[in-house]
Formats: sequence, structure tokens, C-alpha cells
Amino acid sequence: MKDSDLKNILDRIDHRGYPAYKDTKGKYDFGKYVLSIDHVQGDPFASPSKVSVHIKGDTAGFDRHLYDEKHRRIALQDLLLRRFYKVIGDFNFKAKGSGKSGLLSVSQPAQEILERSAVRVDEKEGSVTVRFRVGFPARGRTIVSGELVKILFDFLPGCVEKALYARSYRESELSEAADLADDQIFIRNELKRHGLKAFIADGSVLPRESGISSRPMKGATAFKSPESLAVTFELPHKGSLRGMGIPEGVTLIVGGGYHGKSTLLKALELGVYDHIKGDGREYVITDPTAVKLRAEDGRSVQNTDISMFIRNLPNGRDTKHFSTEDASGSTSQAACTVEAMEAGSKLFLIDEDTSATNFMIRDELMQRVVHRDEEPIIPFIGRVRELYEKRGISTILVAGSSGSYFYEADVVIQMKQYEPFDITEDARKKALDAGERTHGEEVFDEEPEPRIVKVSSAFLCDDRIKTKTFGTDGFSVNKENVELRFVEQLTDQEQTNALCSILVYMMKNVFDGRKSLTECVEETYDRLEKESFAAVKAAGDDGLAMPRKQEIYATANRCRKMICVTS
Repeated sequence: MKDSDLKNILDRIDHRGYPAYKDTKGKYDFGKYVLSIDHVQGDPFASPSKVSVHIKGDTAGFDRHLYDEKHRRIALQDLLLRRFYKVIGDFNFKAKGSGKSGLLSVSQPAQEILERSAVRVDEKEGSVTVRFRVGFPARGRTIVSGELVKILFDFLPGCVEKALYARSYRESELSEAADLADDQIFIRNELKRHGLKAFIADGSVLPRESGISSRPMKGATAFKSPESLAVTFELPHKGSLRGMGIPEGVTLIVGGGYHGKSTLLKALELGVYDHIKGDGREYVITDPTAVKLRAEDGRSVQNTDISMFIRNLPNGRDTKHFSTEDASGSTSQAACTVEAMEAGSKLFLIDEDTSATNFMIRDELMQRVVHRDEEPIIPFIGRVRELYEKRGISTILVAGSSGSYFYEADVVIQMKQYEPFDITEDARKKALDAGERTHGEEVFDEEPEPRIVKVSSAFLCDDRIKTKTFGTDGFSVNKENVELRFVEQLTDQEQTNALCSILVYMMKNVFDGRKSLTECVEETYDRLEKESFAAVKAAGDDGLAMPRKQEIYATANRCRKMICVTS
């Protein structure tokens, strides 16, 4: 249909009851783009209507090199979304009416560059699709279509012009986004070649503005690598870039309180994502499989083999097939560690402050008083070298109170007023002077049995599935909660939305009672890599951001009643 058809419909339904807005659903040709009204809200107080704009590639006019590689395409999509978010923000609630009348909204990106459903650039043709919300105006529940005409015919064409055509951008804006994406993926590839697990460029700004803001802190100390850990990369576009390389193995981050230990670790946690120019962490790059481990008192655990860390429980309970609805600090952290191994992580990130003490360490005096044969927990310190030497899993650990890990560390970094110093040799010398200690345990060569997944019967009897998300804290499916608040590398509510959609898809299509959890997640993630959100039948949703494979595993492992995990 033509845009004039939409205007005729709006004229016809003016002053009628709100349900008459349903007549507008459809696609309308506005010449340079197609406007699609995909879903109409039920009343002015409901969630705003879903609307999308589609522009052909030759009309959008973006050069092919900006989207022919996945990392550049995502960077371009992110740039378009940020501009579109800004221009529609100038209009909000200028239309008159009740409830959400006149509200225009689209995904609001933070500092991380994520693949989102809100904007899609076709990798072959360069066509652009943007999905957003519009509050269709009404007074009470009576349609005020003239206000919607102002939005769709007067205001929206200007937004499209300013944000979605190549001619609206300076050439330098487009090239800078693509060049940064090239440089970031180059560093990620170089990490492997140089035997590194992370890189923090000189000049990076790691502290954030506040506890509720992810923007860089003004006046913060710029990061500078100690000479002994310095690495220089020759980037394709930026050229020579020096910074601190954290090698494979066991790295310990120490220092006094408030000197920047946890700030460095947080930057490394989020270094699995690319960041926008000006964030301060755009050249903080971490192994993409890195997982932050911590204690999660009260979480559920399903049929997980934690015998690598916990065995010989006094009640004879089986730790090779361990299940609980209310895990303790140590059992939850043991489960998180084993699950991260199952998810393919090659780097563990741990902060002493959020860990279970008895899982991390047993000091010498405690070992003398309570013999190891009487303690079912094999602490992480007894496995940390084995994890690296036998399984290729490195660890970066923040420690502020226990010096026991000095004996196991390959590198020790001390943070002083947010500046890093390599104190490895001094720490080794002091550890030797203090007396040699042995933390190692017998090597754990057993491989866990595959865990088979099937959907609980209560979720198979009804096709109507109701979902709700709670920021990055988790979501519910048919009122059953999946808690993700301790999955700390989730950075955006839209990732939670996506995880909810992914779980529902797997419940309906993948968890068949024959495939293992690994097979289910790998199959689903492979499809996501190839087809994006269309893989889980969520291509038309406007509020999704792509999670990592590790977070999909974490979600499946925290389902209490929706899925059954068995041997």
C-alpha cells in the first residue's frame, strides 16, 4: 500500500474507539522507505505499538566495505542505532493524548557494541531495517489520528533522513567505526598468536563515572603498562599501540583497598565485548570465552559433576551427579567453575571478595587442625595449576587478604593508585622466604558424563508461554524465575530478553531428551551465528541483544523447574 492509503485509514478512524487502530496494521510505501506497522497496542496505556522502517541498500547508500564483514556490520548497526535513538529522543510525548500517546522509543545502547534486533543491515545488499515503538495517540480511549499523522508523516521522515542514510554521516564517522572494529578484532586474533589472555592499552581509562554509570570517570588516572609486561601491536588503522599483555597461566592482581584491583578485573570482564570510541576501554580486549566465577548462595544445581572440587561428603551424597535447589557458597562456586569448563571457557576471572573463602583456600593452620582427609572441599588453589597445565584454562585472580596464591602465580601485578606494577620476582622471593607450601592435589583425569536435557512436563502441555524480564537480574517463563543477577558479564537488559527467547526456543525445539546440554547449546549458538535472531524465531522482536554462548549455558544451568538435566 501507499503512504496515502495509511493517511486515508487514519482519517477514517479518527475519533473512533481505540481498537480501530488495528486497521493500520500493514506495510506502506513512503517512496524512499517502507513503513511497517507490525503490532498495534490494545489501548493507550499498553506497551507502545511496534513499527519498523525498511530501506533498500541502494537507497541507504552505505559502502559495501562497511558491512561485508560481521564485525564491521555490527559496528555500523550500532552507529545507526545511536543516531536514531538521539533524533527520536527530541520528539518524545510531543503528541497530545493519554497514557503513552506520542512516546517514541528504540533500544538505548550503552558503552558496549552489541548485535541488536533494533537495527539490521543486510550483509549482502546493505538494506537497513530499524525497529522501534510508537505510542498511538488517544484521548481516553478515543483515537486522535491527527497526532499520529504528525508523527508518521511529519516527524518520522526527518528521523529517517538524519539517521539511516549514508549521506547524513561524515565519511570520517563511518570509517572510524569500521576502522575501530577492524583494530579490535585484530587484537583479539593477536592475543592467540602471542600467548596472551588479555590486553589493556596504555591510555585506557578504567574507572567509571559512578556505580550506576558506565561512562568513563573524568580526570581518572590513565593506564600505563609496566615495561616488563608491555606488548606493542601494529594495528591495521591506528598503527602502533602499546599496552599491558596478560599472559596465559595464573595471574594474581594484588594491592591495597581502593587502589584499582577490582576496577581492573571489571574492565577485563567486559573486555569480552567491543566498546565505542571514547569509552576509555575500547582497547581493553579479553579472551572472548572468559567467565567471571563467584559464589552464588541459593542457586539451583542440576546433576553437575563437582567431584573435582567436592567429594566424600559425610552423608555419602553423590557429587558426580550433584543436585540441589539451595547451593551453599562453596558448592555453587564449584558448580559455576565446572559449568564454565563445559561452556568452553579458557579464562577464569575471580575476585576474592565475591568468592566462597573455603572454596578458594585453606590456610596452613587450618590444614594442621583439620586434616585434608576430613575436609570434602578441594580448594581452587589445589587445582589452579592443573587447570592451566592439563586443560589450558588460565586464571586471573584478585586477592587482597590471602598470600597463598603467590606460590601458584606466574605473574603478580600490584595496583597502586590505579597504576599497575609487575612485582612477580619480589613476590616469589618473599614467598620462598616465608617457606615452601604444597597446594597441589592428585590430578583429576575424569571427564564428566554428558548431561541430557528434556523439558519438564508442566511446560509441554500449553503452547501459551508468558515471559517477563527483570533487567539483567533474570526473567520468568510462566511465572518460573531464572535468576541471572550473579552472571556478571551480562551488561544489557536486551541480552536478558534474548536469553529468554533463546531458552523458550530450545524448550520447544531442541531439548528433546536425547541430546546433551552441550549439543543443545552448541547447535543453537551455531544457528544464532549464522542467522542472528531469526534462528530462534525472534527476527521481528525489537528489544534483543546478542548474548555470548557462555551466558546461554549459564541460563540453562539456572533453570529450576522448566528443564530436567539427567545423565
